[in-house]
Amino acid sequence: MHGLEDLYPSKVFTRTKGKPMTKRNQHVVPHPNGWAVKGENATRPSAVAATQQEAIEQAREITRNQGTELFIHGENGRIRERDSHGRDPKSSPG
Repeated sequence: MHGLEDLYPSKVFTRTKGKPMTKRNQHVVPHPNGWAVKGENATRPSAVAATQQEAIEQAREITRNQGTELFIHGENGRIRERDSHGRDPKSSPG
């Protein structure tokens, strides 16, 4: 029997109460009640805030804790900014 890590090697998993949980990049997107924080490929938001700034702060906390990326969308839905909290290489040429 294979673990999820074997079946999906490109995904990052953590364990909560013995069950694997996928770490997801977070997106701040427009929502009818303001701005939503949604995990990548999630159908429902994990949080809804009145302002984009509040949603960004909530999403940034999640991405820092998980070591994932934050994608901030504009009112038109297009990505306008991104912020990485993953493991960057120690040095990069350039």
